[in-house]
Amino acid sequence: MAIGKFFSKPDPSLQDRTPPGQHLSKGFPVLTYGETPEVTADAWQLKVWGLAKEVSFTFSDLMAMPQHDFTKDFHCVTHWSKLDVQWRGVRVMDFMKQVDLNPTATYLMQHAYGGYTTNLTLEDFLKEDNFFAHTLFGEPLSADHGGPVRLVIPHLYAWKSTKWIHGLEFLDREELGFWESNGYHRRGEPWAQERYSDSNR
Repeated sequence: MAIGKFFSKPDPSLQDRTPPGQHLSKGFPVLTYGETPEVTADAWQLKVWGLAKEVSFTFSDLMAMPQHDFTKDFHCVTHWSKLDVQWRGVRVMDFMKQVDLNPTATYLMQHAYGGYTTNLTLEDFLKEDNFFAHTLFGEPLSADHGGPVRLVIPHLYAWKSTKWIHGLEFLDREELGFWESNGYHRRGEPWAQERYSDSNR
């Protein structure tokens, strides 16, 4: 990590917003495993299945839901954070008003275009601060940053905020997603430095 040119140590006044081991990014780095999917807003769909009534939402459906602006800090497991990221989108709690969820659901698997997956507990998913984002700093969300739509889970490391979100599979048990199956922590809470699986124990 090139401290100085691209990253800086947090000022003491920002330490209460910067988790341990993190440096502040001067830009907004793009980290992607594999190729970047190219999905237009017209073609985008978000599918719901598993322990919920199966349904699909289009980009127009999402835009018809209540829209909100969000300013949130963003923490990457690779030791950088970006503060005050400005998004626009739909609260998870508003979206879930359109979903008929089975009461036995306790987990979900996020599915992305391109095959990426990551898991969440239902409790972590159904937090007031979580949202589906389609706009970043006043511009349509680019493909590099997960557009046309990504999920944003601000209280967990960024790999839990799935780019190119395509599906929500609700489950009654924990299943591990891509990075969790390859050594990352099951939950990924930044303030506890839950980066890798050895901190599960």
